[in-house]
Amino acid sequence: MILENATLATMTGPEPYGLVPGGALALEGGRILWAGPAAELPAEHHNRVRRDIGGRLVTPAPIDCHTHIVHGGDRAREFEMRLEGATYEEVARAGGGILSTVRATRGASEADLLATALPRVDALIAEGVATIEVKSGYGLDHETELAMLRTARAIGRERPIRVRTSFLGAHAIPPEYAGRTEAYLAEVCLPALEAAHAEGLVDAVDGFCEAIAFSPAQIERVFARARDLGLPVKLHAEQLSHLGGTALAARFKALSADHVEYATDEDTRALAASGTVAVLLPGAFYTLRETQAPPVAAFRAHGVPIALASDCNPGSSPMTSILLAMNALRGITLNAARALGLSDCGALAPGMRADLAVWNVEHPAELSYRIGFNPLAERIFGGAQ
Repeated sequence: MILENATLATMTGPEPYGLVPGGALALEGGRILWAGPAAELPAEHHNRVRRDIGGRLVTPAPIDCHTHIVHGGDRAREFEMRLEGATYEEVARAGGGILSTVRATRGASEADLLATALPRVDALIAEGVATIEVKSGYGLDHETELAMLRTARAIGRERPIRVRTSFLGAHAIPPEYAGRTEAYLAEVCLPALEAAHAEGLVDAVDGFCEAIAFSPAQIERVFARARDLGLPVKLHAEQLSHLGGTALAARFKALSADHVEYATDEDTRALAASGTVAVLLPGAFYTLRETQAPPVAAFRAHGVPIALASDCNPGSSPMTSILLAMNALRGITLNAARALGLSDCGALAPGMRADLAVWNVEHPAELSYRIGFNPLAERIFGGAQ
């Protein structure tokens, strides 16, 4: 079919949005055949079924490239405690923190995990999202890590959405391995990675490189195994301090380095040289009341592609809104696709998937401008409404 009478944000070319007023799209077989001014529509497409979009804005469908959307339980009381003034240590002593989510996730069946994840996924779909990344990392044992990844795959069967998975066994040290991080990596994390890969459950390998989690040397062990398995890597890096994770990610030519609040100019140059995407996660920045902002100006100056994501998780970013996370359309389309290693989405161009969002706005700036408002008129996934 032909979608016509639309303003296209193609996300191609030097102009920030690649805007095409009076544009048209030719779609077939779930792909874009042609995109451009309607007046230049090739003759071979003239006999196709036509749909008038009513002058609305059409963009690539949003991509949420960093989520922990599969998990058990919630941490609402912990969030309330922080609002009341409790410190991180006080929350942890009260039984909160990541290990409380580990307990809840270990106690949930795959059916339970799927049932609780789907409403969160539905919230993202309602804002036009067509692709999400889902991480493991709340099991921290062999079976639960695999259960989380199986659940992530099941989301793509239960809903019209594309799912990319990341193995995040190096997320935290479980209580049964307290003080024995190397043993955890050798006995649980790396064997679980190999088993998940053998089952076809892993698209990328992630880690959490912080003083409260894993050192760069320990993450390097995980990345080396990922490389042996032919899997790309990404990393939670420089969120709470500067530990050297960003440089490690760049050395392994990671798809992305995420959070990166404490990244330095040297880190920025390394990311630019490696082609690694910097993924910014404003939900966590807000929830944790951070004060150290990512070096956005340096990223721009050195040409580091910047993506944005919800970081949907039960603790530091209980957010299921890509519109609330975005402040640049490229960050949730073209650059988000790049952060997942995808080259067939994120732009309106021939050969790309027909994953589209139609908005009741005149200009892409309006998508970032309003807070708590969803102007989505229509979502098209693989060419289908």
